[in-house]
Formats: sequence, structure tokens, C-alpha cells
Amino acid sequence: MINTRRRRALRGALTATAVAAVLATTAGTALAAGDPAGTGRPRAAAGAELRARDAQAAGVTTRAAGTVETPSFSMRAVDKQSTYLYLYFPDRQGGFEPREPVEVSFDAFADVIDVDNDKDGYDDGTWYAYKDGRLDYSYIDDDLGYHSSQVGKGWNIYSTILSPGDLGGAPEADLIGLDKDGVLWGYLAYPDGTLTTRMRIGGGWGQYTQLAGQGDLTGDGRSDIVARDTSGVLWLYRGTGDYRAPFATRTRIGGGWNVYDRLLSVGDLDADGRADLVARQPDGGLYRYSGTGNAEAVYEKPVKIGHGFQIYNLL
Repeated sequence: MINTRRRRALRGALTATAVAAVLATTAGTALAAGDPAGTGRPRAAAGAELRARDAQAAGVTTRAAGTVETPSFSMRAVDKQSTYLYLYFPDRQGGFEPREPVEVSFDAFADVIDVDNDKDGYDDGTWYAYKDGRLDYSYIDDDLGYHSSQVGKGWNIYSTILSPGDLGGAPEADLIGLDKDGVLWGYLAYPDGTLTTRMRIGGGWGQYTQLAGQGDLTGDGRSDIVARDTSGVLWLYRGTGDYRAPFATRTRIGGGWNVYDRLLSVGDLDADGRADLVARQPDGGLYRYSGTGNAEAVYEKPVKIGHGFQIYNLL
């Protein structure tokens, strides 16, 4: 019988494999001739399994299911010229391992959103947003079964789709969407990735050029997000735990954030249990802002963790 640790490692590997499989199946004519996912699947799977195995060996008790509020996800990078997808797995030291090519075109897709519903620190489900508005969800269960289904249509009304984690205290991570009129909407998720009817969070969010967040930034166990406005000021929206009003009044983090053209979170990048932020400059320099767990000083000073990332759209 496969033990729990090994099953989770395999599930992580299969999840990475599923990314390539889904993209290969749906991207259609954008793919090169032959089987473009053929070499990418094993390499992506190997990277995911190594990541899961090493992390669990380092501290199984701190990453047990049900205990981790801030997961660690891979960063997805889409080559702007080829549209091919690459995965960057966290190295658990604050940076990323060398990229893993999936070798499949991402041209049909708008975004990919990972979630950690069993709270063991690793992704176990993924939403796929297509440019035509379709939204799918796939996951690998504890018996290594692969499941995928269409969740809905019309999601191309949103300029940004994000899962900061759970919004109301349920195990499942939820979704928020920012529409083109600047209204932010929330969706509560079920274990199979289906969603409730959307709930209006509020208007005026069109003033923000970037939204990011995955996990707890303030140490209270609730999912938070950050938002950058057009003048370059970054704001913190603390999670309330109430899905009907999931975010508290904003507080200012600081100015000068317009030096970056991309802000995103892959959760806990440096293995300290806190949510971090990844920021890219237009010249391709990549920086980590480690979370402090303190709402009064959300991030530590930036640390450069890479270069040359201007060739990608980062997800």
C-alpha cells in the first residue's frame, strides 16, 4: 500500500503531468507536430516529485495535511515569442530551481491558478482559464485518480482572476475576479472545483494595476491580498474570514512599486511559513519580498533572485 507521504509526492508529480496533458489536449493547432508534451511531462513530473519529497523529508510534521495556511506553488512562465510554458519550482531557500520545460503552447489560455485544498503546503487542484472564457478545474485525488471538468463559461469578463486562499474559513480555496468596470467579485469553491454564484465584493478596484496574494500575510491565519495603484503605491487588504465581506479596509504598505511590471505570489517561497511576493522589473530582474507576518511591516527588503525574466509572461 502506498503510504500517505509517498501518495502526496506522487500526487504532486501527477499534477504537474496533468498540466502538460491538459495543455497538449486543448491547445490544438498551436502545438508543434508530433507529441509536444512527450518530453515535458516526465521532466515536469520529476521536478514536482523531487520538490515534494525533499520538502516532506525536511519537515513532515510542519507540512502535514490540514496544518499549512500558506502553500508553496510553482511559478509558471510563458515565453512571449514561442508561447511555450515553463515551470519554476521553489528551491525552498527563497528562489527557484532551474526551469522545467512543459514544451506545450499556452496560446489558448489566459491563466492557470493552483490551490492547496488539503492544506499540506502543496497544490492539489488547478483552475484553467481560457481566452475564450471557459473555466476548467482538475485535481488528483489521494488514490492518484485524475479528475477534470468544465466549471463555467464567460470568465473572460475578468481582467484578473486570483485565488488568495479560502475567504470564509472552509477548507477549499476560493476565487476572486476583477471585471473591466473595476468591480471585484468573489466565488466560494466546492471540493470538485465548482463554484457558488458570484458575490459582489465592491467597486473601485479599477484603480489597481496589479493584484497579488496567496495565503496569510499578517499572521492571523486568514488569506490576504495586496494591490498596486496607478501611482505605484502598494496596499494591503487583510482577510476578515467573512466571505460576505472578505477584506478589511486597506492599509498602505509603501510607494515606488511602479518600478515593477509584474507582481505575483506563489505562496511561501523561502520555507518560513509566510506568504512572499515576487516582483519583476522591466529589464527582467526578479526579486523576492519575504513576508514578515506583521501587518505593520508586511515585507522585508527585496532580494534579487534572478534575471532574464523579461522574456516571459509570469503566472
